[in-house]
Amino acid sequence: MKTSAKLLVFLAAALCASAFGQNRSRPPAGDGAQNGSSPVAYVYVSSSPGNGKYLIMAYAANSSGELTPVAGSPFAANGTAMALTSKWFFTTNGVEIYTSSISSTGALKPVSSINAQKHNAGDSGGPDLLFLDHTGSTLYDWDFNSEGTGNNSYQSFDVDSHTGALSYTGATSASASFYGSLSFIGDNKDAYGGSCYHGTPVLYGFSRSASGTLTDLNLNPPIPPAPPGKGAYCPGSIAADRTNHFAVPLTPNNDMAVDGPTQLGVFAAESSGTLTTTSTYKNMPTPETGVYDLWASPSGLLLAVGGNGLEVFHFNGANPITKYTGLLTTDNIVQVFWDNDNHLYALSASANKLFVFTVTPTSFSRAPGSPYTISSPVALAVLPE
Repeated sequence: MKTSAKLLVFLAAALCASAFGQNRSRPPAGDGAQNGSSPVAYVYVSSSPGNGKYLIMAYAANSSGELTPVAGSPFAANGTAMALTSKWFFTTNGVEIYTSSISSTGALKPVSSINAQKHNAGDSGGPDLLFLDHTGSTLYDWDFNSEGTGNNSYQSFDVDSHTGALSYTGATSASASFYGSLSFIGDNKDAYGGSCYHGTPVLYGFSRSASGTLTDLNLNPPIPPAPPGKGAYCPGSIAADRTNHFAVPLTPNNDMAVDGPTQLGVFAAESSGTLTTTSTYKNMPTPETGVYDLWASPSGLLLAVGGNGLEVFHFNGANPITKYTGLLTTDNIVQVFWDNDNHLYALSASANKLFVFTVTPTSFSRAPGSPYTISSPVALAVLPE
């Protein structure tokens, strides 16, 4: 089973935060709220009610962040991992990737599929997580066990803008260190990820070609030393801002065991793709939540962190991240997302809840109606309008 294999290969989630089914593409910036009755975003939550069935709950969010079910919701699905553009909605069952169209009302309609597993070099494993570049013209998957030996890669697929059909364009080199979705920096040229394989810290990156394929940058960036006696920092999945910075959770790891709380570091990507940092254990904040998922706001001024709760920080470019809201909820949060209107969405699988908050750099509050009860939720995706 895939899940068992992952648990054998990687450290616990506290050491290697997961980009859980996230769509890492982002819409154009704009943290200002829109007025009027039209939805400011469509919100999709995948669920697994059992018996091998999957559903997608769809909601329209108004300018206050209040949610209303989309007509026809829930929609039948073929898996729980999701990614989307303004027109197309993608899911996978670990073998095929399915495309649905998104109507003007947010409703979903299946249109096509492609067998991604057959492009796997080992004809085993397959697509596990889905994400896009900033333009939405290329869909990527994290291809688990791409060589049949436990190594992983990233496949790329061209998205037909008229039909949503996918065409396979290639795959990266494979490595056991490649884990989870990638995050593209602002120029859409380079994408980065982080992991901790057998206790070894790894930050890696890829350069994106004009056709959307990815080439390994073969990075070996300096990772800040952990506090004295705490072994080495293990990076988790990252969150890029609108320019060339990204936040990365760093957890002290000593002999493949967590040896201290997770802190939030910042790296800057140079034009060559190389990474630099001024983060140290003395200037990195420690989230009260730990870190399972993190996401930068469209403006790049805020960073949402989900784990054993939800917290928002000020994201200050290359300067150290700073504390802001404190805990917004103590429910376990597996995924966070922003829209373009200051709304932060946070999914708690254990509590069967979807939270919505309105958060700006100077104020924060819970949106009307939040939290919403959702049966057996797994993953979250948001389409700003």
